[in-house]
Amino acid sequence: MSERIVLDGIEIDALTEGEVVARVREALDRGEGGRIVTPNVDILRQAGTDPEVRDYLDDATVVVADGAPLVWASKLAGTPLPERVAGSDLIWSLSAGLGQDGRSVYVLGGEPADPGFIDGAGRAAAELAAASPGLRIAGWRSPDYGFERDWYALSSVCGEVIEAKPDLVYVGIGFPKQEWLISLLRPELPFTWFLGCGAAVNFVTGDQERAPRWMQRSGLEWAHRLSNEPRRLAGRYLRHDAPYALRLLASKAAGR
Repeated sequence: MSERIVLDGIEIDALTEGEVVARVREALDRGEGGRIVTPNVDILRQAGTDPEVRDYLDDATVVVADGAPLVWASKLAGTPLPERVAGSDLIWSLSAGLGQDGRSVYVLGGEPADPGFIDGAGRAAAELAAASPGLRIAGWRSPDYGFERDWYALSSVCGEVIEAKPDLVYVGIGFPKQEWLISLLRPELPFTWFLGCGAAVNFVTGDQERAPRWMQRSGLEWAHRLSNEPRRLAGRYLRHDAPYALRLLASKAAGR
């Protein structure tokens, strides 16, 4: 078991990206499934007031910080996390690791396609397979928007994933919907691992551009996303997340 660091009441594993991959591979060798959650500032903030979000984190086998402010806060508290571990990076490194073991992944998410064209999940699966020798693709699907409100569409999506019996499922349909769906699937696939990875499927295909590496390293990836989607993200980032992050950093600095 890894050391766990507590930030605002949430336990976060002090693991590097490579250590997360190793833990998943070792668990699969033992026949054990699990769930990875990668909270950022927004998720950590919601966990303090939303019991459902807190339940998703409590249910996780591995919790790693996908946000530079969380790493900064841990350092200010004197209990540093080793690094930021983003779902958008894990989708590549986990695929490479599972490829070495000849294991399988299912890609769920991405942009739905018009009839006759390959959807985002299919294109992402092809990219991951090309970059990860030995990786098997158990299946893929880009559900139509609003599928979770249609019982037949939801049953179809879940049925396909369960029938495929993958070793790992990438669920990139946005938080918290992806975690809700993982909670539905986990009891049916006890030997499978799940990663809720947000926009990572779209990053793999190039349908959505990820921030330049220097912005990722300096903790400014949020600014890149805000510039690309200001109408959707401005309220959340500027009105809620930024003040919360400042309070979190200030409290850890004062406590130290």
